[in-house]
Amino acid sequence: MFKKIQALDDKVIDNIIKLRSPLKNRIMIAASSAGNGGMIWFAICMPFLIYAPWRLTGANIIFALAFTQTLCELILKHIVRRERPVWHLADEEQLIHRPKYYSFPSGHTSASFCVVSVALLRCQPITILIVLFCAIMIAVSRVYLRVHYLSDVLVGMVLGLLCGAASVSLFNHIVEAFV
Repeated sequence: MFKKIQALDDKVIDNIIKLRSPLKNRIMIAASSAGNGGMIWFAICMPFLIYAPWRLTGANIIFALAFTQTLCELILKHIVRRERPVWHLADEEQLIHRPKYYSFPSGHTSASFCVVSVALLRCQPITILIVLFCAIMIAVSRVYLRVHYLSDVLVGMVLGLLCGAASVSLFNHIVEAFV
């Protein structure tokens, strides 16, 4: 089964080059960069933290990001230790700097979809749509830029959604204990 998944991943990576154009390259680099360090999610979180009625949602987003990134970046990546596709490319084929850490699962994607999950459980539809659009763009950009395989991103999506949902439940219990 893992060989079939790797074969599909390799096929997707090999065909990405056919989709490239200067405009798409700029869009995908911008989308991926927005996910660096969770920058876009902290920016989106600011109004929630400032406006008192939304403050718990903002705090929950930060909690979800910390929870998800601990699991993804500090634990799973170092257990699986999957090489990134970009590690096998020539320098002239790269559009962004070669990430130095492992590929599986996608940290950008897991962070993005944990925020989607929190938004689904706590926010209004317009907020959910904005967050979902940003998350999808970041996830697609990671495969387009060949820093992740498709399976890294798909697992990152599932992991993010599950961690986000779990964080809402856990966060609610913590808040109830202190209020």
